[in-house]
Amino acid sequence: MARIFCVANQKGGVGKTTTTVNLAAGLAKVGQRVLMVDLDPQGNATMGSGVDKRKLELSVYDVLLESASVAEARVHSDKCGYDVLGANRELAGAEVELVEVDRRDQRLKTALGAVSQEYDFILIDCPPSLSMLTLNGLCSAHGVIVPMQCEYFALEGLTDLVNTIKQVHANMNKDLQIIGLLRVMFDPRITLQQQVSDQLKAHFGEKVFDTVIPRNVRLAEAPSYGLPGVVFDSAARGSQAYVEFAREMVARIQKM
Repeated sequence: MARIFCVANQKGGVGKTTTTVNLAAGLAKVGQRVLMVDLDPQGNATMGSGVDKRKLELSVYDVLLESASVAEARVHSDKCGYDVLGANRELAGAEVELVEVDRRDQRLKTALGAVSQEYDFILIDCPPSLSMLTLNGLCSAHGVIVPMQCEYFALEGLTDLVNTIKQVHANMNKDLQIIGLLRVMFDPRITLQQQVSDQLKAHFGEKVFDTVIPRNVRLAEAPSYGLPGVVFDSAARGSQAYVEFAREMVARIQKM
């Protein structure tokens, strides 16, 4: 049975998509069966997994509106080694169309239930806003992975996200919890980042992953080639950190 995780943060530009595709590629590299679900209408995680969003015949939009199953809509990314349930601009319309339908926050959970035996991990890339799409992701998941930069404003955004997760846990999904906080784009030479990192560890303890993702040019370049950094340049420091993070995730799940 797959473990389902949302990669979420209500602050934009913190590396959610970078984390989703690189963790998916890292998990595939260490022998896990992975499905990556793109819930962002921009479709960046789809494109960053070597799949052209403009050529998708079926997407997560069709799955949410129950006109296709996950098995019908997913595609395999040969370069990356994992399956992709892709997104494109059609998905922006799902917000409006879901307003009127039954079980509108449970559509993704039901769809993923049909294929969960086929995977070890299902990773969901959520949009930065708290929308019906994000809610579908949170209602489907066992837990949330929070990528965050070690900066002051990131701490404020984290407070909002923790409150949202508590509300979803209380009202819609009793399984939902924060699995861990991942420090990304980290530069140890910046004193403030070191201080914020220490604050996170002091406050959240074991919820902070041991792995730290360094600021890395190769990770930033990889999306323009339509690949995760782990595949684009496996020798880069950032790529190696994500593979290490994948190993840490597997070990953490085995303890749960």
